[in-house]
Amino acid sequence: MPDTSLTNSKIVAAYREKTPKSAALAERAQNIFPSGITHDTRKISPYGVYIERAQGSRKWDVDGHEYVDYRGGHGALILGHNPPEIVKRTQKQLTIGTHFGAAHELEVRWGEIVQELIPSAERVRFVSSGSEAVLMAVRLARAALGRTKIVRFLGHFHGWHDHMAFGVTDHFDGTPTPGVLDGVAESVLLAPANDIEKTREIIESDDDIAAVIIEPTGGGFGQLPTSREFLEELRAITKKNNIILIFDEVVTGFRVSRNGIQGHWNIIPDITTLAKIVAGGLPGGAVCGRKDIMDHLDYAAMAEKGLDKIPHQGTFNANPLSAAAGIATLEIIRDTDVCERAGAQAEKVRGMLNQMFEEENVPWAAYGSFGAFYLFTNPENIAITPSDFDPLTVDPLVLKKSSPFMNKLSLALLINGVDIGGKPAGKMSCVHTDEDLEHTVEAMRKTVHMLREDGEL
Repeated sequence: MPDTSLTNSKIVAAYREKTPKSAALAERAQNIFPSGITHDTRKISPYGVYIERAQGSRKWDVDGHEYVDYRGGHGALILGHNPPEIVKRTQKQLTIGTHFGAAHELEVRWGEIVQELIPSAERVRFVSSGSEAVLMAVRLARAALGRTKIVRFLGHFHGWHDHMAFGVTDHFDGTPTPGVLDGVAESVLLAPANDIEKTREIIESDDDIAAVIIEPTGGGFGQLPTSREFLEELRAITKKNNIILIFDEVVTGFRVSRNGIQGHWNIIPDITTLAKIVAGGLPGGAVCGRKDIMDHLDYAAMAEKGLDKIPHQGTFNANPLSAAAGIATLEIIRDTDVCERAGAQAEKVRGMLNQMFEEENVPWAAYGSFGAFYLFTNPENIAITPSDFDPLTVDPLVLKKSSPFMNKLSLALLINGVDIGGKPAGKMSCVHTDEDLEHTVEAMRKTVHMLREDGEL
């Protein structure tokens, strides 16, 4: 059913007037896809924009409107849209083969550069997505230690599969979401983010824990930030208790630094999961880690120990097209200052947004770390100063809570030529310019004015 709660909104009316071709496509999609969408984060009322093309830091919808893009391929496009070297190499690969059904040289080169850049990568196994990488990491940990339970942190996202499908945006009590077995949910222990003593208590009170998994900069790539000190303590606790530590670097890998957060902070996990940037914006992922753990995928190693190996197939594992894009991307990241440039621009726009919020007397804050920014729209009206906002002082579940006007905020930003999604958040590329940032701040200022006119502020 259509969302009728926004019927009288000037923002919604302006959006509808601006995007008739997107509206027509959305209507067609309703008869094909559940909710008319192919990814949950693309849910927006009355409908989302349909994109026709993209280049650099910008993209254009089917109605011809231009946007500064901060979705960045869900974090995969640190080089921006269609970087020339990646286009060149993937076009070349298209002419010679996209799927050989056999090993090929590119997969070896791809694995070598992952090993070179990621400190924990003694061995590498390619998969097709971040969710697959996490699923394999969990299975490896259980096989390696012969234990059943996994510790996760509230609000941290690790994909959509059964072990990770609750405790992220809802079901914070650990009960399973629809379709997930009670027994699966019971094998997952949810710890409060940033509470090291409670985490220690959970770990040390149960001798059946195989692994602890964490987004190392915090849930949602730092929307719920985690401190370096917390990670250091977690690494010490897991080592002491012979528990495998998994860093989910699906987003942080090659974005925080060319060596991931583990290289940047010199905190080395036992297993790392990768995706997004690792495949240069094409489908692909990897799980990598200590050789003795990864050996559970190795025929000879398991035969020598008299153990069953973990079976692992995957039609598109290390496919040549993703390998070509991944190699080209990782070489650029390795040899240039891509991560530093994206991080500097993200820091700049956070400061610019906070200055604007103070000028407009809006009790919001832009925060984040490395190449990301988030908007805290203060749903509980906490007394804050935007430029001095410290997200670590706010309850993580309050940080994650949406304000009732969030849908309108996303629509207004689209009207004003900026796409940051519904979190709302932005992932910076190395090609976002100062002009992009200025446009973004002005779009946010106009959005604040529109929300006020609509009676939301």
